[in-house]
Amino acid sequence: MSYDLVLLPSGVASSPAEVDDHLTGQEGRPAGEAITGIAAELDKRNAELPEVDSFLGAPAADGVLGDALFVSTQYDAIGHTRSLLFELGTPRGYAVWDPQLSWLADPAGSVAAAVTHGGAGEFPYLTKQLVDLWIPELGQPGPYLIAETADQVYIQTYRHPDGHYDLEYRDGSPDKHFAATASDPRIVADLIWSWATGDRSGFDALDWQRLTF
Repeated sequence: MSYDLVLLPSGVASSPAEVDDHLTGQEGRPAGEAITGIAAELDKRNAELPEVDSFLGAPAADGVLGDALFVSTQYDAIGHTRSLLFELGTPRGYAVWDPQLSWLADPAGSVAAAVTHGGAGEFPYLTKQLVDLWIPELGQPGPYLIAETADQVYIQTYRHPDGHYDLEYRDGSPDKHFAATASDPRIVADLIWSWATGDRSGFDALDWQRLTF
């Protein structure tokens, strides 16, 4: 079973419809130099592995379409392949599109962070669009999201089956570790993004309690 991921230039789309329009517009266009180089690197890294550990479902070079790249990955290698696309694509100004989930990870306007999505794995940055998509949809088996920007500097949330959220943030030391609960996913998403951008003006919306261990 395979899974598709797509690289496309940052800023060319902000919605699934715009992604589709951009990709349709690449048909018949010559392959871009940067995207061709990324495809070649993916194929090189795949070829260096034993066949049993192969992460590509088809040669990446076959997926080049204009300035975009369609990548077919083995289902059990989704996280690995997505990490490679971030590694190779982000410095070159590329966004990662997941057509199965309709998730667009675009580095434009992002905040660098070690992000762990309980159901989807790791991401190298956070965006407002992703936070707004992820928080209402958190569910089993990993209904949590963690964003860490430095050692002991993080915010995290856990969505319970009844729909309410535990929310915690820590600002570098045990005496700066606070927790609250919320039932509105919009509030949780807004607070996580505000925290990531250094804006605490809306934090009074919740009753924060300092945690002690």
